[in-house]
Amino acid sequence: MADLVPYHDRDGQIWLDGKLVPWRDAKLHVLTHALHYASAVFEGERAYSGEIFKLTEHTQRLVEGARTLDFEIPYSVAEIDAACRDVVKANGLVDCYVRPIAWRGSEQMGVSAQQSKIHLAIAAWSWGSYFDPAERLRGIRMTHAKYRRPDPLTAPAKTKAAGLYMICTLEKHRAEAQGYADALMLDWRGHVAECTGANIFLVKDGALHTPTPDCFLDGITRRTVIGLAKSRDIPVHERTIMPDELSSFSECFIVGTAAEVTPVREIGEHNYQPGRISETLLTDYMAKVGAKV
Repeated sequence: MADLVPYHDRDGQIWLDGKLVPWRDAKLHVLTHALHYASAVFEGERAYSGEIFKLTEHTQRLVEGARTLDFEIPYSVAEIDAACRDVVKANGLVDCYVRPIAWRGSEQMGVSAQQSKIHLAIAAWSWGSYFDPAERLRGIRMTHAKYRRPDPLTAPAKTKAAGLYMICTLEKHRAEAQGYADALMLDWRGHVAECTGANIFLVKDGALHTPTPDCFLDGITRRTVIGLAKSRDIPVHERTIMPDELSSFSECFIVGTAAEVTPVREIGEHNYQPGRISETLLTDYMAKVGAKV
């Protein structure tokens, strides 16, 4: 891709371990524990008109995720919130994506790494729609994933832990190679779970149906959309959804910080028509965050 701008070679500033540093100087060693053992947690946030949507909820999830991975981030929630805002301001951004990440450093190399230093970095950059805008409004095409979300007894499935996204990258690549925008993942039991980076909602008889998030991330955007639906008196059913039910729904959309609210017109052999409920919740969500559809 000739127009690809690599993330390591950009202008701007990144907050690293307590201070803003030039973008190109925000580096780590090749023997960093997180690179080898995925001992890292991160967040994805969006700022609209200079304000980061639900910032403190994201920061609290980051801190709790680190504790799940058995380390403590050496900054308070308030300090991390302030640093996120400082990064947006320092880079002169208004509408942007914000990425905090915490990880174990390079003091120890091996499975055991209790003495490794814990680092925190926060970057922000301009980033528009996660999907092609024209495609997004008419509904994206998705395929079925081969990998499944893991049993929560085998991995910290409800955190934004770096290692949990390895199979998401593989499935996203597989989908895009086949001409699709994303892939629908099942959980280890064979139940409908989520996409590679977003939660899923389906519509039947004027009601929303969404998988119970018992083995994958209960997204902040997911909870926001449920609240918006309830404020419109749209019934919401959080339940087990089986793959053989997919043909019984009339509408489908996915939600997430990156995806926002994105209608779906196809999941493999199943077709949907983005309709009133998808359009209403897309419009309501963008109004809530202060953005245009």
